This record gives sequence, structure tokens and C-alpha cells, in this order.
Amino acid sequence: MTTRSDSFPRRHARTQRFTLGAPRAFTVAPDGARVVFLRSSSGTDRASSLWVLDVPGGGERVAADPRALLEGDHEELSAEERARRERSREGGAGIVGYATDAGVELASFALSGRLFTAELRAGTARELPAPGPVIDPRPSPDGRFVAYAARGALRVVGAEGEGGRALAEPESENVTYGLAEFVAAEEMGRSRGFWWSPESDRLLVARVDDTPVRRWWISDPAHPERDPQRVPYPAAGTDNADVRLFVIGLDGSRTEVVWDWARYPYLAHVHWSEAGAPLLLVQARDQRSQLYLAVDPNTGATRLVHADEDPVWLDLFPGVPCWSPSGQLVRIADEGGARVLAVGERPLTGPQLHVRAVLDVTAEDVLVSASAGEEAPEGATEVGEVHVYRVNELGMERLSREPGVHSAVRAGGVTVLVSAALDRPGTQVRVLRGDQPTATITSYAEDPGMSPRVRLTEGGARRIPCAVLLPRDHDGETPLPVLMDPYGGPHGPRVIAAHNAHLTSQWFADQGFAVVVADGRGTPGRSPAWEKAVHGDFTVSLDDQVEALQDLAKTFPLDLGRVAVRGWSFGGWLAGLAVLRRPDVFHAGIAGAPVTDWRLYDTHYTERYLGDPAARPEAYAHSSLVTDDGLSAPAEPHRPLMIVHGLADDNVVVAHALRLSSALLAAGRPHEVLPLSGVTHMTPQEQVAENLLLLQVDFLKRSLGLAQSHK
Repeated sequence: MTTRSDSFPRRHARTQRFTLGAPRAFTVAPDGARVVFLRSSSGTDRASSLWVLDVPGGGERVAADPRALLEGDHEELSAEERARRERSREGGAGIVGYATDAGVELASFALSGRLFTAELRAGTARELPAPGPVIDPRPSPDGRFVAYAARGALRVVGAEGEGGRALAEPESENVTYGLAEFVAAEEMGRSRGFWWSPESDRLLVARVDDTPVRRWWISDPAHPERDPQRVPYPAAGTDNADVRLFVIGLDGSRTEVVWDWARYPYLAHVHWSEAGAPLLLVQARDQRSQLYLAVDPNTGATRLVHADEDPVWLDLFPGVPCWSPSGQLVRIADEGGARVLAVGERPLTGPQLHVRAVLDVTAEDVLVSASAGEEAPEGATEVGEVHVYRVNELGMERLSREPGVHSAVRAGGVTVLVSAALDRPGTQVRVLRGDQPTATITSYAEDPGMSPRVRLTEGGARRIPCAVLLPRDHDGETPLPVLMDPYGGPHGPRVIAAHNAHLTSQWFADQGFAVVVADGRGTPGRSPAWEKAVHGDFTVSLDDQVEALQDLAKTFPLDLGRVAVRGWSFGGWLAGLAVLRRPDVFHAGIAGAPVTDWRLYDTHYTERYLGDPAARPEAYAHSSLVTDDGLSAPAEPHRPLMIVHGLADDNVVVAHALRLSSALLAAGRPHEVLPLSGVTHMTPQEQVAENLLLLQVDFLKRSLGLAQSHK
């Protein structure tokens, strides 16, 4: 008999979706002798330690233990650190991030707002004197200094703790040096705000002035005695932060980097290596044009290296732009209807691959992650697979062999290959020298105790990637009520060939549902045209959910008379849209943290897809749940809708849920609202996460007229 304490919802929450105890955040030394990584001590331990794998012998050792360093003190996080973790969706504790010098001899990290370093060869760690709270400490490439952000200033201290000083201090309370602004961290994939020179004598430092950004108030109604938090939030159509870049020397010199900031206000990416001058990627606000700029660090002048334009939008990709060792520009681009890797002016891949990220660049090849492109050979890869490839002018070679989802980190002839598969829980981490496995890094993650009964397939004329999950004890023939379980939007593929990605969907299936996950247009992984089909109209995502559902019903035992939908964030918006606009298809919905009014979401994301709300109000109205367009479905039939939202959410603020509830009430539409006190856009609290799953099942069964029970 399964007790509440060891039920799947409780274990899923306690283990943070079975990720605790798994190794992550790998760095390989340039001589290939060491692999550094983070890992907690068990599948229920939130506090990660810093570990080192000695590659020649394969032995693992702890380089820094947060409990020992804090000597039993409770870990305390500053508001700035909590915000940084929220942007990166970091729910762990202890050492959650680190940086190293060029030789991977010295690591630095913040712990409870204090500054620590670890000697990676010796395995010893110590605290350095630093005024806190410390954020994002990074050693210089030569290991002699550590720079970090604290209270809006960028500071530096010697690696032995000597000579601590401020290199740049904020001119007002709205200014910070060395930190990423909200939209950079949330939407651009840029979590950093400073970069060391290869010579370790100066840094590129971002100066962020939030003065132009509108202020919002995030309060906790459950604690009226607490002051609300005043946060700058750049909603669509409103002013962004003013972001500038400076070269700041350890000698106190300061030079502003100059580009057409008015035309290209977004600082999307910075790269500084021995292969060339500092390299910037700056974007226009409409994200239809961008410049690759080389910086003269002595004068701050910039020269154009390359320019991109696209009539729809330009995407950003991990790992690029950067220089090759020979000084050529490495980038990912949409060319000829495909997403390709380009080195210099020459594309090295074509429509057979859909390149997702650059993982490493050497003189011999470029390591990339990619999925099958539109013109991939039949059977090259299956639905939901992502592989690692070596690419050069002679062709390409797939490094990852088994079906699944793979990524890699490489240096010094050593590759750390991280692999997930459908038939194996968690991830497997193998260390390769050349092509030969030399070690496996141990995972302490818990086994979920279930294997998803999942079929990856395609649905509809558009060949929409889908995952279908039936109860593990189902006979395969009896029709089942359907639960659509999508994210369905940009940046969030859900149909992937990985075991743990489908655990929650399988648990819902075991409650008596056929669960369908569909990655329609707008989701990444197929082609630029597929992703850009949502331009100006998010609602095509709903069309694809319907198409996939109806086509899959020809093959699977789906009862189309009982169909529910659930989702979170974009998926929450999609669930709300489904029951409001297609009550003929969907009979109940759960909208978790939904973006109900896109005018309330941030600039960089929303304007990329829907444009300027002043210039294209019709696009916002059509994709909204709270306008007349949003409530344009027939008054009957009413479909049950549960709206779930964290009151402390500073990404999709609770105003979204409240405005939807008000609009539904005014239209006479019954619904339920579940407010989550103290919860952000993530739901890391164990009891909240567990009970949220149970309450959703109860709502779905009640709404569809099913018997109440949990498995």
C-alpha cells in the first residue's frame, strides 16, 4: 500500500522532479585532467557541493562542501540572489553556480551571500573577505583575482584575499554594475553582467540603469504586515532599462564601449577570448536586425563584423557568437529555410540538421547540439531526439549514438556527454577521451519507481510531434478520457525522448486518462518556419492542439467526449484559450500561472512574437484571454476552468489571473481560482507542489464526471 509520504506527488516534489543528486554544471580543464561539477549528496538533498573528477584515475572528490563552509549556519539569500535564481529557475541550495579560471585550477562561488574559493587540485576551500551580499563571483583567467557584484557595485579582490576594492560603484539606487537586467536574464539567456579580458587586466562591465522602467508592486496578501516589494518590470510597449558597456581596468581606467545604442538597445551576448577582440551581439528592439561588433578595448570603438536581418524575428542561441581559434566568426543562422551553423561566411550545415546550440569550438571542428531538420534522411532520428555532432568543412559526425536527448561539454580532448533516454530514468554522464569512454560520473538521483508508457509519434497533416501516455494497467482498447498536457509555445519543447520528462504526465495517465502532449507550431526543434508560424498570432498553437488530438483519436483509445487540458505559464494561457474558444472540443481546463493579457508580459519576449502593442493592438487583443476577442466563444456551454497562480510571481504576475477572473465573472462564466501564497513562477515548496497535483486531479475528475481516487 502506497502511503501519502511515499506517493509519487510527494516524491516528485521532495526530489525536485527527481533532479536532486544528479551531477550538473560541468567544466573540463584545458589539459583534460579534471572535470568539475555540482552534485548534492542524495536524491532528496537540495544543497549541492562542488566536486572534481580526476580523469586519469576516474576518482571523484569533494572540493567544497557548503555545510562545512557555513559551519552549520542557515543559508541566507539576498533579494538580488533570490531574483537571480528565479530567472534561472534554480530551486536548489548550497553551491548552485560557480566559475573557474582559465586553467580550471581555481573556482569561486557565493554561499549565503559570502565569497568562497576552492583550489581544485588540492580540494581545499576557504572564504575571502568581501562586503556582501556577493553575487556571481568569477576568477580572472590567470587566477590572481576574483571579481563579483555586491550592492550594485562591481568589486575585485585578490585570490589570497588581499586588495579588495570597488571598480565601479552605482551612481544611484537604480543603477547596478556587473549584473544582467531582467529581460537579459529572463529572455536572452544572458545571466552575466561582466567579462574578464584574457590578459586578466581589465573587464567588460554592463551598467544597468532601471530608472526608465515602470515600477510594479509584488505583495504577499497572506502577510499584510509585510511591505510590498517594488520591482522594475518592462512590460510590452514600455521602456526598458538603459544598458551600457564599459571597459574597466584594474588600474581604475574606464572607457565606454560605443555603438548605435538607440537603434540596437539590446545587449544580447558578449564573448571575450584569446582568439580575437571582444565580440558583442546587439539587437534592435523589434529583433528583426542585429549586429555582431568587435570592440577595441583601448578606445571603446566598435567595428561591424556581420549583420543579420529577418522579416519576422532573429533568435538567440547558446554558445554564439564566438570566435574560432583562427579568428573566424561562429554563429547560428536561419538561411535557406534551415537553421545552420556558419563559420566565417560559410554555412557548414544545411537542412538535414536543425542546429540548437554551439557547445565547443576548436581548430579541428565545432561541437553542436541539433535535431533532425526538414530534409533529414528517413529514420535519421526519431521524434523528440537531440544529438551531439562534430561539424567541420569536411562534413559532420554524430557523437551521441543511442536514441535520446544529449548534450556535451568539451575541452582538452575530453568530452562530458550527458544523455537521457526513454528507457532509462534520469541522465547518464559519461566522460570520453576522444571517442573512448574513460569514466562515468555517478548520479545520486532517486529512481522514480515508474516507467512512462509513452509513445512518441506525429499527429495531423502538419506532422505535429506528440507524446501519448496510457495508464500502465490499461488494456490498450477501452476508450479513455483525454488530458491534453501541453506547454505549446516558444522555448519549451515537451515531446522529448527522455524518461523523466514524462513522469508527471504518466502519473496523470495512471489516474485514468489518456494523456496527450503536442508540440505544435511555435515550439522549437523542427525548422525556422515552424517556430515563426506564431508571429502575430499565438492562437495557432491552439489549432495544432486540436488537430493533433483529432488525428490521434484515429489510432489511440481517446474518448473525444471527455477532453480536458492543463498547462503552466504559456501552457496555462493555452489551457484557458482552449476552454474559452473551443468548448466544442475541450470540456475542462486548468490554467496555471497563465499569461492572460500579453500587454502585461515583458518586452523582449512579447514584442518578438506580437510586435509593438501600440502598432499592433489587434495582435494583442486576438491572443488575449481578457479582451472581447478572448471571451469570444459562445456563451454556452460553460466549461469548468481552474485558475492557479502564485501570489509572489514576479514573472507572470498575479494580475494576469485576477484580470481573467474579473473578465469571466463579468461575462457570467463560472470558474475557480486557487491562489498560492508565497509561491513564485516556480513551485519549489514540497507540500505546495504535491497538493497542487492532487487538487488538479480532483478538479479534472469532478469536471469530467469521473470517480474520485488517487494512485
